[in-house]
Amino acid sequence: MEPLPAPGPTSVRTTGDFYQYLAVWEACLILLRENAARVPNPVQSVGVEYDGVGNLDDVVLLRGTPPSTYKQLKYTVDSSTPVNEEYLTKPSPAGGNSVLKKIALAWKKLTADGDSADLVLATNRAPDPSDELVAVRDARTGLLMPKAAGGGPNSKLGQARARWAQAAGLTETELGELLSTLRFDLAQDMVRYQEHLGLLMAVTGLRHDQPAVEDGANWVAKMVREGRRELTLDMIQAAVADLDLKAGPARAVLSIATLKPDPLALNADHTLDWVDRFDGDSDFDKRHPLAHNTWAQLQSDIEAAPRYLPVGSTAISVTGSFRLAPAFLVGTTFRMVTGTDLAIVQGPQLWATTDPYETALVPDVAEHRINQGDELAVAIAVATDLTEDVIDYLRDQNLPVSKLLVYTPPSGVAKDTSLPDGSAANALAVGIRDHLRRQTRPVRRLHLFLAAPRGLALLLGHRWNRLCQTVVYEDIKVGTGYEPAFTVQA
Repeated sequence: MEPLPAPGPTSVRTTGDFYQYLAVWEACLILLRENAARVPNPVQSVGVEYDGVGNLDDVVLLRGTPPSTYKQLKYTVDSSTPVNEEYLTKPSPAGGNSVLKKIALAWKKLTADGDSADLVLATNRAPDPSDELVAVRDARTGLLMPKAAGGGPNSKLGQARARWAQAAGLTETELGELLSTLRFDLAQDMVRYQEHLGLLMAVTGLRHDQPAVEDGANWVAKMVREGRRELTLDMIQAAVADLDLKAGPARAVLSIATLKPDPLALNADHTLDWVDRFDGDSDFDKRHPLAHNTWAQLQSDIEAAPRYLPVGSTAISVTGSFRLAPAFLVGTTFRMVTGTDLAIVQGPQLWATTDPYETALVPDVAEHRINQGDELAVAIAVATDLTEDVIDYLRDQNLPVSKLLVYTPPSGVAKDTSLPDGSAANALAVGIRDHLRRQTRPVRRLHLFLAAPRGLALLLGHRWNRLCQTVVYEDIKVGTGYEPAFTVQA
């Protein structure tokens, strides 16, 4: 690809405007989902360059009860100005207040009557890792606190706090209060931001391809051109209908992360963040809990999730990064008998347990005798063939199983494109379950190994009933190759 020419002033301005329209559309999606999911204190309207809130007026999420959310946007065309002390405390080119001073003044105004406020500085600029305070930002929350409060007054952190407080016109105590509520939403480049909005549109029950994202942003642009400063639920719902964006129900969101932080965690109704509790130096290496953390603890957390979701939630999207055993457990936690409609993003699609199918897909089944006991081992080989690895594990661990059943797609070939959509995945999940019901009648326990799309693991767990006690294994790649993760009753 040839490099693009340097952007001119008009290009910079219009791209910055589009960045703001994306941010406003994000707020509209939050309003739609929260109202549909009946969350407590939902967003009631969205302000655009809203009057009376100082410099935090670019996007405002207005709630019936504080805190409302006030967001300032800062777009740049390159990476020459990272977010650091210099960027935040330097006076404007015209000699006016710095970014930090403007935020501090707006914060004081918004909280003058004792109400709280949720503040956000959102930018595509990256954080400066060499900056004392910015470097301690928590990637999960976007907050500099509590780490920014560490160290004494003579430490590097303490000296940086003093400089920031002076530049903001605050006492250090006030600065601490501000930094406890000011989220730094950084490095949100245009591509990543639009991918994030696609995910948010999916869990809101809308089409979530790139044209749909652009349709939403363009509708915001039209509202801005018409001079509308406040967008209401009725206006946004009418836009969804006019743009033909509706694709399904808006869903409560359960965020689970064991590999890397979930970009939708801040929009979730309940969050399980186990990223720091899993072993591994990279996202790809994280396969089992660190010492002093156990699979049993994770199972307890996942099985407790339903009580933390909005009352009456029957349509739920599961977001985040986690492997197959947790995906299966989520499915069993919200089994079909609970009346829950589960969904998960699988590639560019949203696979839901309610995706229709005409008949069950009858899987191809291969049987391998093990002759070590009276229990059953089952391998779901849809994405890749794991037969030899599982047989080796069963023999090495001397598991008390009589045979291994290997389920593959009807073609008999395991490959990562075996399932084209959620309907096919549901049909195969039912086919596997129905065959297994006959096989497990004389069996008290089965051992389950998975090599499948994550969406299939979730859909299979959702239908895992009238079977027997199931031990679910996770592929840990090293050592024995597998380890038991969860035990579920079925």
